[in-house]
Amino acid sequence: MEHYYQPEIECASREEIIAIQNEKLVRQVRHVWDNVPYYRKKMEEKGVTPDDIKSIDDLHKLPFLSKTDLREAYPYGLLGKPLKDCVRIQSTSGTTGKRVVAFYTQHDIDLWEECCARAIMAAGGTNEDVVQVSYGYGLFTGGPGLNGGSHKVGSLTIPTSSGNTERQIMFIMDLSATILCCTPSYAAYLGEKMKEMGLGPDDIPLKAGIFGAEAWSEEMRHDIEKTLGIKAYDIYGLTELSGPGVSFECSEQRGMHINEDHFIAEIIDPETEEVLPDGTQGELVFTSIDKEAFPMMRYRTRDICTLTREKCSCGRTHVRMAKPKGRSDDMLIIRGVNVFPSQIETVLLKHGYAANYQIIVDRVNNTDTLDVNVEMTPEMFTDNIGEIEAMQKALVEGLKSMLGIKAKVTLVAPKTITRSEGKAVRVIDRRKI
Repeated sequence: MEHYYQPEIECASREEIIAIQNEKLVRQVRHVWDNVPYYRKKMEEKGVTPDDIKSIDDLHKLPFLSKTDLREAYPYGLLGKPLKDCVRIQSTSGTTGKRVVAFYTQHDIDLWEECCARAIMAAGGTNEDVVQVSYGYGLFTGGPGLNGGSHKVGSLTIPTSSGNTERQIMFIMDLSATILCCTPSYAAYLGEKMKEMGLGPDDIPLKAGIFGAEAWSEEMRHDIEKTLGIKAYDIYGLTELSGPGVSFECSEQRGMHINEDHFIAEIIDPETEEVLPDGTQGELVFTSIDKEAFPMMRYRTRDICTLTREKCSCGRTHVRMAKPKGRSDDMLIIRGVNVFPSQIETVLLKHGYAANYQIIVDRVNNTDTLDVNVEMTPEMFTDNIGEIEAMQKALVEGLKSMLGIKAKVTLVAPKTITRSEGKAVRVIDRRKI
């Protein structure tokens, strides 16, 4: 039995969805033209005015937005509403330590929480469920988004945030939590800990999990499902578009339904930027058609995936996106946090190192590990262990404040990191995703 939060929208006919999108897009383009000078200038450069946009068939005429634009317009350049109308920001790290700051009006928060409510109900959640939200709270969108969605569904919400595993398990067991929301790697870690405590799937009250913010494989899904005795659902989103809930899995678990009454998805060729037909692999681009404070037009996510409009047996009519296959840039997602090699480079250069380094990402006991090997310059080269340890500690702290997560740093002798054809292999990702 499928549950819907807003059946009239989630199961609307294609004609109805297109009518909603046409009306909202035309209005949004006008809103952005009138209130976001940064984007208006991009439109003018492309020779487009709001009069040129009569329906979603004209979407391709609009200019793209990318991470670079967010950096250039930081902090207020893409704001579509006066600050007095904004009630919150959320934030994520950007490429070189400049953060992405997204703004919300109360209306934007309501829409975002509705999207998360749809995801919770697609995972079988109702007002009789107990939802434990073990995503980070604060600037990270995971906690606040699913917290709000759970409230909208009317579920009892346990805002545990991330970490403190013993307390997490205590609440799951004592309050009979039925739905767990966290990163897939944390779900796997919780499962392992519970197993060590002698708790089998039949002892654990959970029935479903909503896991996102990092890439995970089907094998990992089956392992988590087996250990916790649940059905594990994927959820997708990005801070630029509000957060989790841009799309979510239904009981079919064959791609994530995009909330098309709020976001229009396109797939483009990352090189030529031309729009590709459904079913073709390319870069995912989103236009938010009813966000007021931070309206993203044709935002390039850098995620590589495909879209399908095949009929879904869950009854939802919204287009589905496949799990992203990778990225068209060099961003890594480690423990749910965006990490760019360029951020690591920034820290090394600031501490006087040359840019000879190697990043090794792995997954040990279901937790992502980040190791950074850094070549010392001939001037700083020493074999005094105490000095090396002090230098490593300074880098660990510098990286922690830049990335928000801890990396293990190893200083190595000059010229010991292999150069392949003169270009060093910067990132080795050993996670089996």
